[in-house]
Amino acid sequence: MSKSATLLIIAGLFLSGGVYSFWKQKQSKSVIAVLAIGAALCLASGIMRL
Repeated sequence: MSKSATLLIIAGLFLSGGVYSFWKQKQSKSVIAVLAIGAALCLASGIMRL
């Protein structure tokens, strides 16, 4: 497992936690959508680098 894959997966999980937190705080849907897209891209990139 490479270092970049690990960092991307950790970043994706961190951003996923932010999505959950913002959803609970009833933040605007556009902010949540952008954060969710970023989280999905980080996780996908990390998994593809494995």
